[in-house]
Amino acid sequence: MHLSRLDLNLVVALRALLEERNVTRAGRRIGLSQPAMSAALARLRRHFDDDLLARVGGHYELTALGQVLLDRTSTAYDLLERLFASQASFDPAKESREFKLVASDYAVSVFGTELARVVHEEAPGIRLRFTQTPSTVVEDTATLLSATDGLLMPHGVISDFPATDLYQDRWVFLVADDHPSVDDRLTRHDLARLPWVTYQRTYDAPAVRQLGMLGIEPRVEVSVDSFQLLPLLVAGTRRIALVQARLARLLAPLAAVRVLEPPYEAVPLQEAMWWHPVHTHDAAHIWLRETAARVGRRMAEVGEPRVAT
Repeated sequence: MHLSRLDLNLVVALRALLEERNVTRAGRRIGLSQPAMSAALARLRRHFDDDLLARVGGHYELTALGQVLLDRTSTAYDLLERLFASQASFDPAKESREFKLVASDYAVSVFGTELARVVHEEAPGIRLRFTQTPSTVVEDTATLLSATDGLLMPHGVISDFPATDLYQDRWVFLVADDHPSVDDRLTRHDLARLPWVTYQRTYDAPAVRQLGMLGIEPRVEVSVDSFQLLPLLVAGTRRIALVQARLARLLAPLAAVRVLEPPYEAVPLQEAMWWHPVHTHDAAHIWLRETAARVGRRMAEVGEPRVAT
């Protein structure tokens, strides 16, 4: 199959048809008449040798292949849109554009807020949209990166994609202010015997692997997909939680918790911005990466946060 033989406008039609499941609505969505949309569907059916949309009663449903193509078409459309939006030059003070960044609530809290402030001051027409990192980030990194402008994630989770380092952080533990059996320090025995509340995705994979190498198996009592909820789930309980020091500095005053140092030399966290190679030479994306790196350097200059215990 040669791309030169394909009409890339069919990608637009395919996406509309698969998402709308209706020829008339799909045509209205992309500005084509009903006959033109029907002709596009006929071409797509010949290309894939599949009906794609099958009539069931009074409506259409996707065929098995149509269901497979639904997500792939959306990803391909986003990638093509970003590809053809590439620019040779970029003036942040004059441009109007949205950048989509995938990040945990931790990364948005400690880094995204400062990045948004700088963008607000220097590029008033630029919009930032942060979305939560999906649980499939490790299994399908290429697809995720192809449909976004950047992924904020520490080293040690993904690899083989371009990245720029942003800032360092370290790991600390949270315990309740009135914890009945923990004073001013934790022991490795405490980590093994006490119940945990954990972030349920994979950002802390290097830290979790380190615990396993130390022979510590966390007894997880609660898991949650938000780092910001960890202090609330620790306060007033016997639970402990592993959290980034920069986030602990922000959140500890909001809950009845104490911040304690790990009873071992915890592996540091190096946050980075990852992107798909298709963006590497795009002027707008270069500006975004350079701005993010500059914000990260400013954070490094402030120094590593130390939270009072």
